[in-house]
Amino acid sequence: MNLLRVRRAAVAALAATALLGGLGAVSASPATAAETSGGARGEAHRKAHGRALSDAAASTGRFAGTAVAADRLDDPTYARIAATQFSSITPENAMKWESVEPERGDFNWTDADRIADFADANEQDLYGHVLVWHSQLPAWLNEGDFSPSDIRTIMTDHIATVAGRYKGRVDRWDVVNEAFNEDGTFRETIFHNAMGEDYIAEAFRAAHRADPDAKLFINDYNTDGLGPKSDATYRLAKKLLAEGVPIHGVGVQGHLVLGQQPEDMKANLQRFADLGLDVVVTELDIRMELPVTRKKLLRQAVEYKAVTDACTAVARCEGITVWGFSDADSWVPGWFEGEGAACPYDEEYKPKPAYYAMKLAYTVAGWKHHLPGRR
Repeated sequence: MNLLRVRRAAVAALAATALLGGLGAVSASPATAAETSGGARGEAHRKAHGRALSDAAASTGRFAGTAVAADRLDDPTYARIAATQFSSITPENAMKWESVEPERGDFNWTDADRIADFADANEQDLYGHVLVWHSQLPAWLNEGDFSPSDIRTIMTDHIATVAGRYKGRVDRWDVVNEAFNEDGTFRETIFHNAMGEDYIAEAFRAAHRADPDAKLFINDYNTDGLGPKSDATYRLAKKLLAEGVPIHGVGVQGHLVLGQQPEDMKANLQRFADLGLDVVVTELDIRMELPVTRKKLLRQAVEYKAVTDACTAVARCEGITVWGFSDADSWVPGWFEGEGAACPYDEEYKPKPAYYAMKLAYTVAGWKHHLPGRR
């Protein structure tokens, strides 16, 4: 990597922050100066923090994660970036119900195993996604005629099989995904219809039985800031804890829109941490209206940095997973017409200002973390 280019991109991100009211006067931060300087100080910094995003995150005690697709690992550029820049990987689709159990009791582990093996080979955390979700279910389950008792058995058996297969290999599981509507009411799903809200506690208990050492998370979108949906998640998490349900964390997905970032993200993350739960930003991307412009990229960098700052400001925020690292593989254009460019790498697998902004935020937080009296 060209270190001069790193410095220029980092300073550009700082400049954009200043223009938008974030930092005020613009200058290279101590971390940026150390990263690009020669001599003993610069060498010591490089040895301590390396050049990868994961190294910068590790300096704060956090992971830098990405979602990956099994078939994309055939691309050597994709595989190299996934292996060298990130310390945690999440299967984008390979562990979802329709992928691993397309027919009842008939499991296909090919893609999920490949990603788990990739994580093991590169000494990365494996973030399991997802055990119970209303979407991407196989037809046999969506269209079947099952009693409530049947649904309970199907759900717990599926969890036992999937979480059990990866016992000791998955560090964190999204156990239940997207349980709420926007107004904070429970989403009507085949699981909720069969068991009411108790399906959530049942799912966590089943996952804990299958893998007692994995951290178990509830995950949702549009819960990044304070609001009805995150309030409902907070109430549920508090209730589950009071009932002794083995829940260990809350994931906020972070599918954001340029210029619409919640200002109270830190406060939202902190209130979950105050319950004694870990928090993770699980699926971060920040999409923009196309076409891409330099101004939009700099604004995007500011917002990626703000998310990273919010995480590093909360002691129990364990890290951030970007939902795919390259615009070439992003889900966004297929779902949001006229929008895209949501990831920290562009379509040619080159880092964007957002990448350098995240790295800068982690690096500065890492320096603060290691100041005397801050540990």
